[in-house]
Amino acid sequence: MRSIFTIAALLLCFFISKTALSQTINPDILNKQWKATWISVPKEPNKDYGIYHFRKSIELPTKPAKFVIHVSADNRYKLYVNDKLVSTGPARGDTYYWNFETIDIAPYLQAGKNTVAALVWNEGDYRPEAQISERTAFILQGDTEKEEVLNTNDTWKSIRNKAYHPLTGVGYSTYYVAGPGEMLDMRETLKDWTTNSFNDTQWLPAQKIDKGNPKGITNAFGWMLVPSSLPQMELKVQRLASLRQAKGFNAPSGFPAAKTAVTIPANTTASMLLDQSFLTNAYFTMNMSGGDKAGISLTYCESPMVNVGNTYQIVKPNRNDIDGYKFVGRKDSITTDGSNNQSFTTLAFRTFRYILVNITTKDQPLTIDDIYGTFTGYPFKMNAKLETGNPENQQIMDIGWRTARLCAVETYFDCPYYEQLQYVGDGRIQAMISYYNAGDDRLARNAINLIDHSRIAEGLTLSRHPSYSPQIISTFSLWYISMLHDYWMYRNDAGFVKSKLEGARQVLSFFAKYQQADGSLKNVPYWKFVDWINKNSTDQKGWDFGQPPKDGNGNSAILDLQLLLTYQQAAEMEAKLGLPVYAQQYRAKAAQLKQTIQSKYWVAGKGVYADTKDKDTYSQHANSLAILCGMTTGANTLALAKKLEADTSLVQCTIYFKYYLHQAMVKGGLGNHYINWLDVWRNNIKMGLTTWAEISDLEHNRSDCHAWGASPNIEFFRTVLGIDSYAPGFSKIKIEPHLGKMENASGEIPHPNGTVAVNYTKNGAKWNISINLPIKTDGVFLWKGKSYNLKGGKNTFTI
Repeated sequence: MRSIFTIAALLLCFFISKTALSQTINPDILNKQWKATWISVPKEPNKDYGIYHFRKSIELPTKPAKFVIHVSADNRYKLYVNDKLVSTGPARGDTYYWNFETIDIAPYLQAGKNTVAALVWNEGDYRPEAQISERTAFILQGDTEKEEVLNTNDTWKSIRNKAYHPLTGVGYSTYYVAGPGEMLDMRETLKDWTTNSFNDTQWLPAQKIDKGNPKGITNAFGWMLVPSSLPQMELKVQRLASLRQAKGFNAPSGFPAAKTAVTIPANTTASMLLDQSFLTNAYFTMNMSGGDKAGISLTYCESPMVNVGNTYQIVKPNRNDIDGYKFVGRKDSITTDGSNNQSFTTLAFRTFRYILVNITTKDQPLTIDDIYGTFTGYPFKMNAKLETGNPENQQIMDIGWRTARLCAVETYFDCPYYEQLQYVGDGRIQAMISYYNAGDDRLARNAINLIDHSRIAEGLTLSRHPSYSPQIISTFSLWYISMLHDYWMYRNDAGFVKSKLEGARQVLSFFAKYQQADGSLKNVPYWKFVDWINKNSTDQKGWDFGQPPKDGNGNSAILDLQLLLTYQQAAEMEAKLGLPVYAQQYRAKAAQLKQTIQSKYWVAGKGVYADTKDKDTYSQHANSLAILCGMTTGANTLALAKKLEADTSLVQCTIYFKYYLHQAMVKGGLGNHYINWLDVWRNNIKMGLTTWAEISDLEHNRSDCHAWGASPNIEFFRTVLGIDSYAPGFSKIKIEPHLGKMENASGEIPHPNGTVAVNYTKNGAKWNISINLPIKTDGVFLWKGKSYNLKGGKNTFTI
């Protein structure tokens, strides 16, 4: 018998182009109630944990040239046509914007009998925090009358798979909300149920729940259906690199990097430690034969660990070191049935570098026929190039790209292992990486839409969305406006930005309620997260769970400065796209706030801004924002930038807020020092990390993969090569390189109108400079205080 989870089936997702299909959806699908109904399995719970199968067979006289269907489920589905996987989903959203995927399944159909089958699972109370849910359900709607033969109704057959049970937790106390593992008994599971030959006569007719309702129609409630704007996720075979430890069996040469069978003797306790060699997101597959009633435990680990007593404090050593360390984490468990060709593939992807496999056999030996992963993620392509002559820079780029990719699936993630939540603070940086490295803005648009949809009645956005439990970080609502401003500057899509301005106004209206007569904020509610701050900072006075110090009146320089920056950005967008009255209002508020900040927080004797009016604590955070807001000019900005670079008495940023710190120091005139500022990233590499860690304190760090730390993937291009937007929509391009001691550097980035490419070569005392801009896109080249006009096409200089 053949497993439903074959790698050939998984890889077929590659060939589906949803983008083209979404442009040709039958308008009735978007504007009228569907003829298809949501279905479930009769007499099963609506909201509890459960794994379900649905299938329907139809006869076709000929193989069709086109056969378009629309599919969704709650929580998740995998869709098969004639035993081949053709779609996974739905892309996560909320019930007000519930995504459906559009697929042309014609390539998988044939003349004669055809079977369409869906695996649907609801993880109930164990579901990921990012998974919003109404109840277990599945729906499939044909695009036109021809395809409606497949509409879901009670002609579909259904059954619950009782072989699955949830495995929760990661083995230590931490904030983990990324979903359960699976406990699967192969003796009870279904096999070959996606094939035409499977006998489903014992299955029950599906239970009809309700018609499918597109968002906006009169009686739409529950799932308000909208077409997904995203492509199918990438799926790619990824062999495990090496076997680091083996006990209780003899491992053949080449295992597991090559497909090689491994036999565990009967009545044996065995273990193996598999090393991917880098962190990844992958569906894990194990194919087996024999081993009746053998127990297999799979533990997925980012890194080795040792618990130091405090259950929240897990020490992580060099990620390459394994001797003497623990391997704990999310688990799956399998009980085998003794037959040939057993196969286990995880329902959802797992994040891991290491997999600890523990096996206990009974009276029959177990043969592992193959073991591998299938990488998955948003199908970003690296379309930027960097050449600096320094392999370390390329290594930092590569690790940053891997980090960004693992934190991007159907939404941006803060981290793939622990949370899989789309936070605004993280998302702003992730979107910029998408623009600079890939030139693909679909996931960024999706993020902006989701965050905009999350706004509550008070006007604030949620800090993260989708999220089953609402969380508010008030400062992240301000970063949302900054994220929108970024999109305006770097993507040619003014209409989209304009449609979001009302939401931005509501955010700023919320903050206006907490401004005092002088414009300063007082006692803003909710979590005011700024940065975790570096634990090596000499003075952490007043910092509380990532929130900045405030004085007795509830004032904070950092919050005032971020609000000032947001007013400035909102005024720019309103002036060009919105209402002049708002632009005028925001400029006036910014001018007042600027005066207040200067009088309340500036300390002339120290040459820095204090964190509060008490002037007893100082940070890189406040002074970075001061430069970015334009609080200083000329020589004063340079002096403050030098303080940021050298004054270790300032509370130090972690890897996240260095995104703003570095921009401030560049604006202050220190951009040629950029390569010197990368020690945090160099230390990550020394510690064996293959993605960037959540915070800078590597020994006591939770997450090994946080894309908010991948800012060098922006700054190698924006700062070092100097390629930046000079007008909304990237309609004008600024080239202002900061090469430091480099004498040769080149690279390119994707641009809405094509590609921007630069090459800098020092020849004696002169520089040979080549700058290629997209046709019909002009700009300016800034070099040592002089300005040169650039035209579309090739521009060359010898300076």
